[in-house]
Amino acid sequence: MTAEDEKLVNILRTSLQEDIGDGDITTNWTVDANISLTGRFVCKEPGIVAGLDIARQIYLLLDERTLLTPLIPDGARVDGGTCIARVRGSGRILLSAERVVLNFLQRMSGIATLTRAYVDEVRGTNASILDTRKTVPGLRIVDKLAVVIGGGRNHRFGLYDAVLIKENHIAAAGGLEKAIERVRQCDEKNRPICVEAKNLDEVRRALTAGAGYILLDNMTVSEIRSAVELVGGRVPLEASGSISLANVRTVAETGVDYISVGALTHSPKALDISFLIESSNG
Repeated sequence: MTAEDEKLVNILRTSLQEDIGDGDITTNWTVDANISLTGRFVCKEPGIVAGLDIARQIYLLLDERTLLTPLIPDGARVDGGTCIARVRGSGRILLSAERVVLNFLQRMSGIATLTRAYVDEVRGTNASILDTRKTVPGLRIVDKLAVVIGGGRNHRFGLYDAVLIKENHIAAAGGLEKAIERVRQCDEKNRPICVEAKNLDEVRRALTAGAGYILLDNMTVSEIRSAVELVGGRVPLEASGSISLANVRTVAETGVDYISVGALTHSPKALDISFLIESSNG
């Protein structure tokens, strides 16, 4: 098991413990311990489905005999009323896991659906849609997985895996150039240095100082277009801030390489998915 797999398992175990605690008293008092049940997951509105593999892992953590059968793959677009999966197993397990499974399916599908909408808007341009670190604390690995399922790309996972000099770093270091120089002196791996620029002057300075990637923060479309012309493809450019479905196409058409959208993970609408018991064989 990889470190990422272990992180995911810990997230799922914590979620189950949070909901079930020392026992699901309603289920345990109303459902026979030996009964097997079959249930189905129905997507009640159009969207992109994500999280079916997570759902399977949740059930297996409770009972390895539980069988979840996806009827469509993660990343598929479905219409309202579509049955997306069936599950067979202990009745107590199916009912006790219901809310946790739905929480992950609904949130991940909501993220994937919103991500796909942005990806569709920029189709035909050179821009890729990126996520951000604006995730639910403790659920970053899950939120970012949903973005990929929706067709987006992951930005850095945390502060540990990429250099991004932002305005507060610049202020604390005593200037943009000083901040870049300090990173260059300290980073033995010589990673590309990304610098946040709020105007064209900062873009010029970052480029001159050797930045390997420039984030254009809250610039107007006109400013972004000018930055693209100024940089001339020498380093990748990312547009960020005040991006919406209404303007993402216009931003993409400026020629930027990446567009990061915090809304993908900080404010997605959960997709409406329900779980229904189908049958009992006593």
